[in-house]
Amino acid sequence: KQGQKTGPLRPGLAGLALTASGSQAAISMSVAVAFVLFCANVITSLIRNLLKAHLRIVVFTLTIATFVTIADRALAAYMYQMSKVLGPYIPLIIVNCIIICRCEVCASKQGVVTAGADAIGQSLGFCLALCSIAAVREILGTGMLMGVRVLPAVWSDWVIMVLPPGAFLTFGLLLGLVNWYSDRRSAKANRG
Repeated sequence: KQGQKTGPLRPGLAGLALTASGSQAAISMSVAVAFVLFCANVITSLIRNLLKAHLRIVVFTLTIATFVTIADRALAAYMYQMSKVLGPYIPLIIVNCIIICRCEVCASKQGVVTAGADAIGQSLGFCLALCSIAAVREILGTGMLMGVRVLPAVWSDWVIMVLPPGAFLTFGLLLGLVNWYSDRRSAKANRG
């Protein structure tokens, strides 16, 4: 729709939604993204007055890459099995547009407290979205949520939901549901 705000969440979530075939993976990925986003925002805010306009994206990318490497190594050291599950996806955090966008839009122009608060808020929204996608995929794909059966045993698992296409199907369905609800709510507000 024309004039509809999309925000950084939609394009930044699509690639990482592939990792979230299970709730535990989604939570782990969300924590890694939150760590990287918070640290990148704080560092960017601290050096914002030293940034040259033509080098800022390079500095953002290197800062983000540093914290992604730390998150990746910490995951491998303390949660080895999860590191194997998320292994190829953790480096995608470096090019995630949510993090680069928040460094550019907020952290490079605001103080440390504001940049940190922005990172926390964006991380919570990202976690909610990623965990929602993962929960739908896990429930429909296996009938379970975090290893606990939530659908009857007669449920026929939708295998596609735990495969990468299931991420995009779920993302599209949830996005459609949110848009439908928003349109319905705004129509109700315009009438009443």
